[in-house]
Amino acid sequence: MDLGISGRWAIVCAASKGLGLACARALAKEGVNLVINARGNDTLQTAAEELRQLAPGIEVRTVAGDISEPAVREQVLAACAQVDILVNN
Repeated sequence: MDLGISGRWAIVCAASKGLGLACARALAKEGVNLVINARGNDTLQTAAEELRQLAPGIEVRTVAGDISEPAVREQVLAACAQVDILVNN
């Protein structure tokens, strides 16, 4: 399916597993660049590597930490070139 969103930027919260990772996979397949966030750095890095292999042409950036913390939110926003899509899982 081509949604016409290739090259856009998405922030996906809680993206290391489950619904968040499923959303990140779907966006990656559409060619969307990703900033993914989760509390656990190890699982987040594993997810990022999977996404990079799934869609080699996209950029995947990671920010580990609790999104409810203001400093983490600022890091997530700073990592994203522009916010076109938000998955607040």
